[in-house]
Amino acid sequence: MVEVHHRTVTVDGQRVFYREAGPVGAPVVLLLHGFPTSSRMFRQLIPALADRYHVIAPDHIGFGQSATPTPAEFDYTFDALTDITQGLLDQLGVDRFAMYVQDYGAPIGWRLALRRPAAVQAIISQNGNAYDDGFVPSFWAGVWAYTQAPGPDTEGGVRGALDLEAIRWQYVTGVREPDLLDPDTWTLDHAEVSRPGNDEIQLALFRDYATNPPLYPAVHEYFRTSQVPLLAIWGSGDEIFGPAGATAFARDLPDAEIHLIDGGHFLLESALDTAVGYIRGFLGRTMASAGCAA
Repeated sequence: MVEVHHRTVTVDGQRVFYREAGPVGAPVVLLLHGFPTSSRMFRQLIPALADRYHVIAPDHIGFGQSATPTPAEFDYTFDALTDITQGLLDQLGVDRFAMYVQDYGAPIGWRLALRRPAAVQAIISQNGNAYDDGFVPSFWAGVWAYTQAPGPDTEGGVRGALDLEAIRWQYVTGVREPDLLDPDTWTLDHAEVSRPGNDEIQLALFRDYATNPPLYPAVHEYFRTSQVPLLAIWGSGDEIFGPAGATAFARDLPDAEIHLIDGGHFLLESALDTAVGYIRGFLGRTMASAGCAA
């Protein structure tokens, strides 16, 4: 049995919850979750890595067990979420790490890498977008309309993403056998975004998502300059970030390992064993080559 600790620290005045497991002093793997979930999405991945790696999985502010200040009390931007994540790493004394990014975790991870490129030893992107190619227009049209003109005429298109059925859709779409999925996942996610005032938090982050694509050219330059080892494991049936978002990494990282896997947006829910196999193999090779014991 792997012991997974559930801990809380204060970063810039905000309560940050994180899951932590694995040997102290082992190479660090940082897990960054997406919308609308929390570090709970890694509940099965953490034990699968923690025999060999020191795994840290925070809840972003506004999600899960971390603080949920109102938008008047906290600036809900991806820059601010990155500030908190960096502050957590600093408090924990983490200056080098591999990172796993998914959905919202990707723009946070890219900002971490741009701020401190030498800190990032390897990247695992699981449906974590870094290219315009990845955006599926049918999903993103409503988001872009809202970011360009926030107001009553466009808000409905994004507010609908907080509904239970819309969250369930994220989990089941592209999954061949949806009855293998645990319905607690989308039920708990919906309960958390339905907490009083959390809708305004999510709307603020939808508005700020427009800041992410303009960052992509700098991210691509970082890829080309650093040639950071990257594994893309992508649910091929994802209708939010399509498979083109995975294959695009090869433009700037010719040695990127890219695997399109039968599954959807939350790949760990339906293809955990396959994902773990690729992840452990990748980390075993790349962390060792970076001078870490694997």
